Amino acid sequence: MENNKELTSGQAKELISTLKVRFEKNMKRHQGLEWDKIQARLEVNMSGLWSLYEMEKTGGEPDVVGLDSSSGVYIFCDCSAETPKGRRSLCYDREGLESRKEFRPESSALDMAASIGIELLNEEQYRDLQKLGKFDTKTSSWLKTPDDIRKHGGAIFADYRYEHVFVYHNGASSYYAVRGFRGWLSI
Repeated sequence: MENNKELTSGQAKELISTLKVRFEKNMKRHQGLEWDKIQARLEVNMSGLWSLYEMEKTGGEPDVVGLDSSSGVYIFCDCSAETPKGRRSLCYDREGLESRKEFRPESSALDMAASIGIELLNEEQYRDLQKLGKFDTKTSSWLKTPDDIRKHGGAIFADYRYEHVFVYHNGASSYYAVRGFRGWLSI
């Protein structure tokens, strides 16, 4: 991750161009939304733009998936076909990571999400994402885990198989090469 959390004007311009192309290619994800309004919001939200840059850099292919009509906030989500490559092989959280006696991964999903400035999808958001396409048909993604599950040492993850979303559990200290996490960001 970059430490300064600032983009050059060239990086910002290139990212906005990439996001616009993705927006235009995937109109069913955001019917009724106008790119010019989204771009205007991006251009004045440098911290949000930096987070989107990090989402893009780690393979998330972020795209607009909605608008909160009450607050006027645009919702961006990782829309890569599979869980982002740059965010795999991670334990669920710091506690899970530190509980490993050996073979510790580099980080945890919650720590990496915080460093990027995004949130993990919860189960409802993940199911909503699957209505926009088929995601995680070969991989899986950690989901924001309810406290009552996490306090027992578990964490949840999901994938899409057999035309269905499956939500499973695992120990929070586990990690796999094909499990990462998807994030969302409000701008």
